[in-house]
Amino acid sequence: MFTEESARAAVVGAALVSGLASESEPESVELIRMGSNGVFRLGANVVARVAPDLALLANADKQIAAARWFKSVGLSVAPALAIEQPIAVNGCVVTLWKSVCDGEVYAPIAEVARLIRELHQLMAPAGLELPQSHPFGDSSMHLPSYQGLDVDDAEFLKKRYRWARESFDSLPFVLERGVIHGDANVGNVLLGDDGRAVLIDLDSVSIGPREYDLIQTAIFAERFGWHTDEEYATFVEVYGWDIMQWEGYEDLAAMREISMTSWLAKKAAGNAAAAKEATKRIHAIRTGGSRRDWGAY
Repeated sequence: MFTEESARAAVVGAALVSGLASESEPESVELIRMGSNGVFRLGANVVARVAPDLALLANADKQIAAARWFKSVGLSVAPALAIEQPIAVNGCVVTLWKSVCDGEVYAPIAEVARLIRELHQLMAPAGLELPQSHPFGDSSMHLPSYQGLDVDDAEFLKKRYRWARESFDSLPFVLERGVIHGDANVGNVLLGDDGRAVLIDLDSVSIGPREYDLIQTAIFAERFGWHTDEEYATFVEVYGWDIMQWEGYEDLAAMREISMTSWLAKKAAGNAAAAKEATKRIHAIRTGGSRRDWGAY
């Protein structure tokens, strides 16, 4: 089981393997957050990201390669340490990054839009093979299991997830397909101690529809109330296109809500707070109710 303790042990092991620490001079390991990955501060200047399974090694390789490419073309991203990585430790995969800020201060929305726009202007070099984006998996993959949810809720969410999987590629995308972040939102753009906005969390970097990088900011504003109307207007002005005016907006917004709720529902069996939040979200999706009380995770 992937826990804070197992993730912390992997960070300690990676610090030893990489030479960032020794048995006699260990570095402090401070939890930042536990989600799909464990994220820790290692010493004063390093952030360690821990993926829970060796099956994610190829994805970690991609993250490091993408980060180094982004840096080479001047895109502001968290720098991967110049060491041999990723590092496999205790069944986990660890990547090590230079810390860009002491805390987690999010960048202004204009900077979020600017970084997404700059990323969307890039073309992957021939030597970098980015995967095609399949945010809901493909038909060969099993549907998620939602243990810990009410049976009816779990079945409803599975049906909606299947709909998203089967319908995603048929949406009437109009922006040119290309490099995307895959989880672009204000929570993945930090304000560095030097005042620069920095893109983080490259797990989902891929080739896909650019609309997918715009949908979260739109629903954060329109459905959840996490951005003001003024902030969203700034985002649109800086990026240069308003996804809310696109004919596929409602369907893609619904799909992104399903993705967010599915991620949370997978944690329901071992996390009462996640189960409660997932249940609330499923009820809103079922009934068309307000999303304004959805909690940020």
